[in-house]
Amino acid sequence: MTFFDSIRTVFRKFADFDGRASRPEFWWFTLFSALVACALGSLNLSSTTGAFDAFRMMGDYSATSTTFYLGSSLAGVWSFVVLLPSLAVTVRRLRDAGHTWTELFWILLPIAGVIILIVRLADRTAPLAPPAPPAAAPVAPPAASEPTA
Repeated sequence: MTFFDSIRTVFRKFADFDGRASRPEFWWFTLFSALVACALGSLNLSSTTGAFDAFRMMGDYSATSTTFYLGSSLAGVWSFVVLLPSLAVTVRRLRDAGHTWTELFWILLPIAGVIILIVRLADRTAPLAPPAPPAAAPVAPPAASEPTA
């Protein structure tokens, strides 16, 4: 699966928690999401020339530098937008690796939980379980013989 195929697939299945997600699908989408968040976060605007005169209008003449946090705001909006698709692809990836969705709760454990979850997400694809054999027809109990006197 290519970079753009994985992005397209994740956004197409943004709320689909069933099925499986391959390793490339998960990791390409994770890389894409991180790159967009970093790019948006770097758009903070800073001025040392007094272009933002809001502080001077409020009477604070000591302000020589101001920062307008547009990029951080956009990165926060991006994180909210990809929250559901990220959860869905993570659950599908855990299932593909042979784990249950409850393994996602490792993230709540500070440092070690993140490491454990990354290792679980990097596991190879688990083979599908073979289908269950058809159930055998029930066997009737033997007929009771008549007691002899």
